[in-house]
Amino acid sequence: MALIDCPSCNKKISDKADSCPHCGFALAEASSEDILRKQQLTKFKKLHSIQNQSMLAMLMFVAGFGFMYWGGASKGDLQYNLAILASILGFVWYIVNRVRILIIKRFSS
Repeated sequence: MALIDCPSCNKKISDKADSCPHCGFALAEASSEDILRKQQLTKFKKLHSIQNQSMLAMLMFVAGFGFMYWGGASKGDLQYNLAILASILGFVWYIVNRVRILIIKRFSS
């Protein structure tokens, strides 16, 4: 008995199992095309989620940048410091998400 990755949820299951106990994916009834399609769908959903996070990070960066310059706060005020923090966090979050996308696209089969 060997452990394999479920094509649907990527959790470890027995190679003798008819279906995944975690997500219910029917391995016994699935053809190789079904398994490949399910893996591609899972990869697409993961990439889509990371792209949505990238968009939120970009919006956070732009909003922080906007409040920093057009918010009317002077240096040292709480609003100005929060705007700088939002800009930095948004930028770093965006870069991290882009690297995650690059890793998924480069190292996935």
